[in-house]
Amino acid sequence: MRFLGRLYKDFVGGVGPKVLPNHVAEALTKRYSIKVDYWKAHRALKYARELVSGTSESGYEDLPSYLYMIRRANPGTLIKLEVDEEDRFKFMFLSFGASIQGFPFMRKVVVVDGTFLHGKYKGTLLLATTQDGNFNIFPVAFAVVDTENDESWEWFFTQLHRVIPDDEGLAIISDRHKSIGNAIGKVYPLASRGICTYHLHKNIMVKFRGAETFKLVKKAATAYRLLEFNALFAQIQEANPALHAYLVKADICMWSRVHFQGDRYNFTTSNIAESLNKVLSAARGKPIVGLVDDIRSLLTRWFAKRRVNANNMATTLTTGVEKLLEARVEDAKLLPVQEIDQHRAEVLGTTSAHVVNLTEKTCTCRRFDLDKIPCVHAIAAADRRKLSPISLCHHYYHTSYLQQAYAVSVMPRDVALPVPDEVATKICLPPDVRNRPGRPKKIRIKGAFEAAMASKRPRKPKCGNCGQGGHNRLTCRA
Repeated sequence: MRFLGRLYKDFVGGVGPKVLPNHVAEALTKRYSIKVDYWKAHRALKYARELVSGTSESGYEDLPSYLYMIRRANPGTLIKLEVDEEDRFKFMFLSFGASIQGFPFMRKVVVVDGTFLHGKYKGTLLLATTQDGNFNIFPVAFAVVDTENDESWEWFFTQLHRVIPDDEGLAIISDRHKSIGNAIGKVYPLASRGICTYHLHKNIMVKFRGAETFKLVKKAATAYRLLEFNALFAQIQEANPALHAYLVKADICMWSRVHFQGDRYNFTTSNIAESLNKVLSAARGKPIVGLVDDIRSLLTRWFAKRRVNANNMATTLTTGVEKLLEARVEDAKLLPVQEIDQHRAEVLGTTSAHVVNLTEKTCTCRRFDLDKIPCVHAIAAADRRKLSPISLCHHYYHTSYLQQAYAVSVMPRDVALPVPDEVATKICLPPDVRNRPGRPKKIRIKGAFEAAMASKRPRKPKCGNCGQGGHNRLTCRA
């Protein structure tokens, strides 16, 4: 198989993640008239990929030197590599200096998540990310551990604490994993913890039935006003007492926007972390050095592109916030405003009246308070006093903050100088993992909620006469 793998790699085709064994078999047959069955093609493709990316074993062997060269090329980068008493890989943490220097210009909300690796030695990729003032994903830190448990999550948060100190103004969003909650309680006792409402909704769909009640839960989780939340929560209790008890046990302060103790802004789910996991799906099957280098390459591209975009923004606020305010400005023109005093004004909405305090930047609708972006009522009150809505936005949404967030570049490893002997001779062996028989699974098994939602997706209409899409029987020309 090594001959076929080298032959395919050198003279036939690529070895990217979209290449399948069937493609290899067809390519070899077409060029060399060699009949190759599926498993021979599978092994040939595997060897060809090892020629390009290295083996899983060499990935761990090269890891200490690679991390040293990355830190040398990126000043301020935090790296931690930990091995056990037998010199086998245990944990690895990486936070680039560009991310560390850019985080102070972000809102203090960190979303953490974990996803499995599907290489030879398995493992789990943990990550911490946030969102910049233009609503783009901003990666903060990455780690590779054996699995999600108390030890690995506490180790991850301990390293993350060196990047992001504990603070009463900090919010950490995650799923309901018990180990995450335990680790946050130990390492970040001052921070506020929130749970992802999407994961909460998935659990509810599996445990309880009733579409109407589920809609009430979604509305209650995203409600801005306490009065609105209480009314919805009372309806849930009346319709399904068991669901009401489940939501109380899940801790209302963690999943309800109106009860959250800190500043959560628009972060209601952990979707930004899961989106980053999706972007890295192909890299998660590579040797560990290939995985880390793909992460580095992704950040290099993102930082370079966003730095150019931020420097080209001619507006005070980011383009994402500008678009959001444009729609609200048009709606605000239709709202009557009555001044109360030099600080407050009453704005008549479509269904109720709201009091806006432009000095304290609050509104009784609570959108202004929680999102830190002026709501339609605040914009109407500001227009009455000839104030610009821009002055009412939090400084995290300013273009100047976005420019400073991406001011530092993410550099590839520095190969100009040799690696010191004490680093080059450091031993890092692969972890001791028992692989199950059969082909490794690369696709996560979907839960009941995801399978049900996938089956309910609307189908594209097809013609009942010819079976083609884009028309029906009446307009069919067949």
